[in-house]
Amino acid sequence: MASHIMILSLLAITCSLAIGFEPSPLQDFCVADPASSARVNGLACMDSKLAQAGHFSFAGLHVPGNTSNPLGSRVTPVTVGQLPGLNTLGISIARIDYAPQGVIPPHTHPRASEILTVLEGSLQVGFVTSNPDNRLITKDLRKGDVFVFPVGLPHFQWNMAGGKAVSLSALSSQNPGVNTIANAVFGSNPGIADDVLAKAFQVDKTTIDHLQAQF
Repeated sequence: MASHIMILSLLAITCSLAIGFEPSPLQDFCVADPASSARVNGLACMDSKLAQAGHFSFAGLHVPGNTSNPLGSRVTPVTVGQLPGLNTLGISIARIDYAPQGVIPPHTHPRASEILTVLEGSLQVGFVTSNPDNRLITKDLRKGDVFVFPVGLPHFQWNMAGGKAVSLSALSSQNPGVNTIANAVFGSNPGIADDVLAKAFQVDKTTIDHLQAQF
């Protein structure tokens, strides 16, 4: 009998944690208050009586991003950092501009799935599944096409055409996070030991030193 009670208790705790991960709002909104010293999973709410229309709006997403950089791309995010009214709502968007041959390199969003729509031009996009298969699932997209990147999986976008391209992404978190694979592996602070990376990538340490110097 005691074992049954313990099992039921564990199930109840598990269910409550699953439900409590992203609970239903307890108020109309929770505008982020970045000045608050409160430590919560996210950002503390400002007094709702102080909320203004500006807390729920963002201007400038129509403006092309500057793609004059080594990657030939620019992300204009609209997360809770730019739009405080997104706090606790579990959504955000981003405009992405691509120069010809511009790329968004392989990266992950640890807290969000992403749905991308091509607004202008064409893109090759893809993601890689988990070990041990590591399947590359990729597709060439044209204007109006939509593609989904599942949460946490490495993915990329590449403007393989000769003209510019623009896409719009919606993400399932107000703070999706970005972990660019190359930056994380070769540009960590402090750096990952040469011996570890050389063995992981099956190359010599001179190659690793060269790659780390790029970041």
